[in-house]
Amino acid sequence: MDAVLWIVLGVLLAVAEMFTFTFVLIMFSTGAFAAAIAAALGAGVPVQAAVFAIVSVLTLVAVRPIIQRHRQSDVEIDGTPMGVQAISGSTGLVLEQVDIEHGLVKIDGELWTARAYDATQVLEPGERVRVIEVKGATAMVWRDF
Repeated sequence: MDAVLWIVLGVLLAVAEMFTFTFVLIMFSTGAFAAAIAAALGAGVPVQAAVFAIVSVLTLVAVRPIIQRHRQSDVEIDGTPMGVQAISGSTGLVLEQVDIEHGLVKIDGELWTARAYDATQVLEPGERVRVIEVKGATAMVWRDF
């Protein structure tokens, strides 16, 4: 019967984790499942509690930092930007007129849809621009002097 209680606790903690995304409750859920295994093997309640505590702490200390590092989508471990954040601040070349409604630029060898960051700017083909930010798949650009 103890194993069932630990399994129920583990499932409840796993479901609660789906609403928090902190990767803390899932570690306690892992501890509860380990305690359920201990209970199924016939261990007493003090041993089950100890297994729960030890496995929970070990996963928090050992596994959670690894998960957190892999969750970082914007920055590598060394702080170098990745993905669309990597082009912020880059310079590009206007290929088709860029204004507040449409445009096309070449940034680091890739073609990007672009919009003028300043609504009053109209950038002509051949002009150099600087990427101010990225909104979705569109580079918001400013005339580079």
